[in-house]
Amino acid sequence: MVTLGHTETNMIGFTVKKLATSAIIVAAAAVALSGCGAAPGTGGTNTTAPAATQYPDFLACMISDAGGFDDRSFNQSGWEGMTRAEKELGIKVKKAESKDSTDYANNLASMQDQKCDITFTVGYNLSDATKAQATKFPDTKFAILDDNQISLPNVKSLIFKTSDAAFLAGYAAAGYSKTGTVATFGGIKLPTVTIFMDGFVDGVAQYNKDFSKSIKVLGWDKEKQDGSFTGDFDDQTKGQNLSNNFISQGADVIMPVAGPVGAGASAAAKAAGNVAIVWVDADGYESSPQFKDLFLTSVVKQMSVTVYDTILATAQGKYSNTTYVGTLANDGVGIAPYHDYESKLSKDVQDKITDLKKQIVDGKLKVTSPSDPQ
Repeated sequence: MVTLGHTETNMIGFTVKKLATSAIIVAAAAVALSGCGAAPGTGGTNTTAPAATQYPDFLACMISDAGGFDDRSFNQSGWEGMTRAEKELGIKVKKAESKDSTDYANNLASMQDQKCDITFTVGYNLSDATKAQATKFPDTKFAILDDNQISLPNVKSLIFKTSDAAFLAGYAAAGYSKTGTVATFGGIKLPTVTIFMDGFVDGVAQYNKDFSKSIKVLGWDKEKQDGSFTGDFDDQTKGQNLSNNFISQGADVIMPVAGPVGAGASAAAKAAGNVAIVWVDADGYESSPQFKDLFLTSVVKQMSVTVYDTILATAQGKYSNTTYVGTLANDGVGIAPYHDYESKLSKDVQDKITDLKKQIVDGKLKVTSPSDPQ
């Protein structure tokens, strides 16, 4: 399989390579991609174009969820795909930041007034507003990240099977824990949140099975689909308080699935001095450098690449409403490097994670969540 993306970043979960400029490579990639994620015109991302191709008349627009574009997480990752397209493809970009749910409809209307060639909405919470706008303007193209509830010819869903990557992160967390207790919590109880928590819990369970251990997980019961949530993606104090509660119960690794609220967990971990964080959506080591010494790893969704590739396909006249699902197999999800924890996580555990990733990609190991993309 040939995988084309934007920067050379080697990760346990994926390797994204620089855009190919040779016409021969492009042709070969098109054939290879037909079996592993495909190009946007056929339902996926991972496409390419000659480096000199520019689209100065093309306007791409994006509307954030309530976390804003500096959330160090999924809104920011999506916007990075926009700015990359602006730089490399010569397109124009516009954005509208949502402070809360009451902004969604107005922001979509404002983008419609701008006559965007494609409008991206970021997050499950924007589903209803996106559907309403797309229904009202059937000739306008939309793409929504982290949601696949909309079945309209002018809406493309960009979703990610993060349970697989979170499974690997849960395994790493269990392998690193010195106290025998780890934790996870969410912002709002949404499928795009609980899918991470399900994978994390299963990864810990797999570690316990492989190493005859009994690492405990606080914050989420997969069987009951019930656990700890702050109730929003904004209030970092709630994340800090909840994390302090976990720490008081012995947790020394915490995975917040809560956008900016996760910074509260990082603050609690930093104050504790002996607690590691598993970040989500982006590589926290890079997106939140003020806390970089805390990040054991991150569960990463290649949202920026997916946005860029969707823009490129649309500019080339290859827009398709077929849902794109990012997986370990097509490099749409993965876990980030261990960075400062490379020497703190045993080689046996790291090797086992590499093997487990291969088993998942090969279909020999099935990681499932009720929230997995269908």
